[in-house]
Amino acid sequence: MTASIKSCFSLLLLATVLPLGAQSPVTPQKTTDVLVTLTVKANIDRQQVTKVLPEEVRATVRLYLAGKIRQWYSRSDGKGVVFIMDCKDVSEAQSLMEQLPLFTEKLVDYEYMPLSPLAPLSALLGPSAATPVAK
Repeated sequence: MTASIKSCFSLLLLATVLPLGAQSPVTPQKTTDVLVTLTVKANIDRQQVTKVLPEEVRATVRLYLAGKIRQWYSRSDGKGVVFIMDCKDVSEAQSLMEQLPLFTEKLVDYEYMPLSPLAPLSALLGPSAATPVAK
């Protein structure tokens, strides 16, 4: 790695860690996506899930085709699914996910995490970071 790349990497690492301490307040960032984890409830028989799955997949594909699900993954531990959703906040993601068949049948639980751009990266850009990029 060149010295310049090492320096940038060190600055990025430092900028990422600094907001975690008490040194500076963290400014809330605009939510651009919501990470949703779907976990099958512990007391649910897999046959109950399998019975609802075809309807669940169709409804999930509709959300994907509508642009609300950006990415979706199976959890490697086999306990559920992870979605990255194009939602402005957690409540929007909740309203979409709570319409899905596995939820309405009370077979799964969801956890939601709002996501935003990595704000400390602006430290690498200097004063021009405040200038928005045109779409």
